[in-house]
Amino acid sequence: MDKEYLINQKPARALLVFAFPMIIGNLFQQFYTMADSVVVGQFVGENALAAVGASYSLTNVFISIAIGGGIGASVVTSRTFGSRDYDAMKRSVYTALISFLILSVLLGAFGLWKGSEIMQLLNTPANVLGQATKYLDIYFIGLPFLFMYNVLSAMFNALGKSRIPLYLLIFSSIFNIVLDLYMVYSLGLGVAGVAWATLIAQGISAIASFILFLKELSSYPVEHTALFDTKELKVMTKIALPSILQQSTVSIGMMLVQSVVNSFGSEMLAGFSAAMRVESLCIVPMAAMGNAISPYTAQNIGAKQFERVQKGYHAAYKIVAAFAVLICLSLELFYRPIVMMFLGSEGSQLAINTGISYLRFMGWFFGLIGLKMITDGVLRGAGDMKMFTVANLVNLGLRVCIAVTMAPRFGIAMVWYAVPMGWAANYVISYLQYRTGKWKHISAEHAAS
Repeated sequence: MDKEYLINQKPARALLVFAFPMIIGNLFQQFYTMADSVVVGQFVGENALAAVGASYSLTNVFISIAIGGGIGASVVTSRTFGSRDYDAMKRSVYTALISFLILSVLLGAFGLWKGSEIMQLLNTPANVLGQATKYLDIYFIGLPFLFMYNVLSAMFNALGKSRIPLYLLIFSSIFNIVLDLYMVYSLGLGVAGVAWATLIAQGISAIASFILFLKELSSYPVEHTALFDTKELKVMTKIALPSILQQSTVSIGMMLVQSVVNSFGSEMLAGFSAAMRVESLCIVPMAAMGNAISPYTAQNIGAKQFERVQKGYHAAYKIVAAFAVLICLSLELFYRPIVMMFLGSEGSQLAINTGISYLRFMGWFFGLIGLKMITDGVLRGAGDMKMFTVANLVNLGLRVCIAVTMAPRFGIAMVWYAVPMGWAANYVISYLQYRTGKWKHISAEHAAS
């Protein structure tokens, strides 16, 4: 395939070709945590599922930092790739890898130090706190592997090589499931078993990604490239920080409202955890479209083809609408067997009802997050980060305020009623900014620089 298909092919086709491997890959990435939940729910018990679920909101913050940072850094790589400045492209790649390796080690050390205290602050039920802390400790040991893989995946995507991360994810996800079953069912390691399985699978995938990416970079020969450039880091940081914020908004919001969910007890927490795993799958195609349109936008800016950005944005609307209809129908028809897959036949009725209530309500609103993500993706790819950041902060603030103030009075359902309100506010603000056309001037400035 043409290495520059994001610049040359029809926008709808280019976005689908680019996004489809990302969708499949991200689905397999979600299978990591899904496999953990299903295995412990079926073979250990409801409390183990609640423990993994209680950990999920915190671990997702770190995952979002890795993904957001990688996407932000890849915008610079996409732009230099689109303009065929391969020396600058390699400098940006090396700078990103070194920077995020250091960051991951620091965050992992912080997590090991303060993870248990954070879980207590989140009001984690006492009967699952020990298992949740054990899961987190192992998770933080493997954080550098998580960061390495996600940053490398974003870099592969920036070069239009989204199939390579897909193949690695398929392998590592299947391997993770096999290890989950072996360590939990055969060795009886419980929650610690699924944590070790994830660490091992991610570690192998990260190392393989690094080797393959070095091989890919060798196909773009330059005379000399610095391994670390502070100027590149500064440019990357300006884009990566808002991108990290955008990717982390949902995760940080869920971590803050997790304390509200936890206060309702381990049974509701188990049902909520099951539903959240399903939601994470439903968001995958929307996130993939948002992530795909960022390098699409950046590459076309680098090639000075600004009109293609608007055409790609309009095409993304249609794609997101199709995914939203499919997701809604699936959840409305199969909500019960989906929830039972996690909770098993011995799950309490309260846990089952909580999971079903969440899914049946949320099924109607995934189109909103798709619109939010593709609009944010265009602004991010163009480097128009100011209102992008404001929109995501409004999203976070609205969701947290409604959940924290209303759920204790009117019930746990207020936690998920707040979600589409935050998505809608985020989309409206980002869309109004897109309509102003100011991002075109920012794009031109970036392209000239």
